[in-house]
Amino acid sequence: MTLLLIAALFLPLFPLSIVFNGALAQLRKPVAHCVLLLVWPQLGVALLTLASHAVPPYVVPWALLTAGFYALRLLTVRDMGQWAGVLATSALALTWALAAGGADRAELHAFAFWFSLPAALVALLAHPLARRFGAAYAGLQGGLIGSQPRLSGALTLTVLAAVATPPFPGFFALLNLLQKLDLSGAVGVLAIWLVWGWAATKLLQGFIFGAERAVSSGDIGRISSLAYTGLLGVFVIAGLYLTGGGL
Repeated sequence: MTLLLIAALFLPLFPLSIVFNGALAQLRKPVAHCVLLLVWPQLGVALLTLASHAVPPYVVPWALLTAGFYALRLLTVRDMGQWAGVLATSALALTWALAAGGADRAELHAFAFWFSLPAALVALLAHPLARRFGAAYAGLQGGLIGSQPRLSGALTLTVLAAVATPPFPGFFALLNLLQKLDLSGAVGVLAIWLVWGWAATKLLQGFIFGAERAVSSGDIGRISSLAYTGLLGVFVIAGLYLTGGGL
């Protein structure tokens, strides 16, 4: 049980999730932010699989409540780096439900990765926005789509990947999770998934599709946009591979 409790720090369950979110809040460097989002949950999966005890049944509703709580918090968050951390906390909590359903180690590692990588990329995109528009993006007026199409496209695709939109791997990972839950658990996951989509729509509407005004800052570079496009393309291929009976 001790290992399970420690794992709950890395695959965050409320209130232990405060540690994860506090660590994210302390990091100012975007690369460090991304590394934490990628490595932290993998350590949690490793601890979870080392535990001698199976995941107790009561952990599943605990995980769903944690995921639901942080999903609702997404609706109130504007800072993109914080938004990524809150989304990651909500999604990673569902790893416990997958473990309780009998998933093997590879499935658990993959599930954590499918959700932590897009969240890390969203956090990385927060850096150019903050650099161009200042703290809390106070200098951003209206939408970005007209004046900064590359940044807008990278942000839109990354957010869609982060909230498990098809054909990204998170979509298939959630379908796999739904098959391992009973009816009440599946309904809970679907409700959380719906709130993620609502939060993503709200975020993109505010940053991308707002009423456009003059924006003097330049777009992100071609290399950056190509790197995001290529990485997300690989992500799509991985999602399509899952439909063919892969992981």
